[in-house]
Amino acid sequence: MSYFRTAILLAGLTGLFMGVGYLIGGGTGAMIALVIAAATNLFAYWNSDRMVLSMYGAHEVDASTAPDLHRMVAELAGRAGLPVPRVFIMDNPQPNAFATGRNPQNAAVAVTTGLMQSLSREELAGVVAHELAHIKHHDTLLMTVTATLAGAISMLAQFGTFFGGNRNNNGPGIVGTLAMMILAPLGAMLVQMAISRTREYAADEMGARICGQPMWLASALSKIDNAAHQVPNEEAERAPATAHMFIINPLSGQGMDNLFATHPATANRIAALQQLAARSGGGFVPPRPASPAAPRGPWNGGGARRGPWG
Repeated sequence: MSYFRTAILLAGLTGLFMGVGYLIGGGTGAMIALVIAAATNLFAYWNSDRMVLSMYGAHEVDASTAPDLHRMVAELAGRAGLPVPRVFIMDNPQPNAFATGRNPQNAAVAVTTGLMQSLSREELAGVVAHELAHIKHHDTLLMTVTATLAGAISMLAQFGTFFGGNRNNNGPGIVGTLAMMILAPLGAMLVQMAISRTREYAADEMGARICGQPMWLASALSKIDNAAHQVPNEEAERAPATAHMFIINPLSGQGMDNLFATHPATANRIAALQQLAARSGGGFVPPRPASPAAPRGPWNGGGARRGPWG
């Protein structure tokens, strides 16, 4: 996605924020909302990554606490031409992952314990490579700022329902208040989903090139999608505005490849990866071999079969 289109989408979120402010307080409310939106954007630029990581109880690991995982991330980052991001683990049974950070120099990759326990090393490499692709494409700042703004719009709309709009006979009345309560969060969600969905296919392709094997990621997506609908993610359910950050929609329910889904249909993503594998003859340049003395990883109980990273 071009920077111009990205700016348009963020401007759309800011416009929604001002619209809700107008319904609550007229012109003054709109100006106050604009100031709040600007402050929210500034705050989110510097702090949104820490907020999201804290929200999911993610704890940072390093080469001493999770050597195999950290080593995998470092090697894949090298293949992607990126600085090594900080690595976090979330104590969550749902297999999932996301990346965050305002730029590649201040990025982080977070994976759940469920992901590490359910995937093979090759599949985990595919997921990590997908998240590194988001970092390389500079998606992470936009995704975290969008989550912050979308959540703020929903909160502002809920706040407005307590006041019923502007009371000086200029407000929308009960009908407008109900419309604000329903349409403002919906509008924020549509802009948020448009940002996310256009980026997932690009991150899938770049991730496949980084790890070298499109089918590693395709296999991981299939496993994660099946489990995501069976294993709840309570933190994500409490903060649905962050759902678009994950590699697979962490919310309960059936995902659909339409305007209201946070991600393209997983089947469509897998099909695109299968086509990429066919065009590339099954894979790209293989990953650099790892040292045979590398410590074994924590996933699959430490007994998973050894792959290119362990």
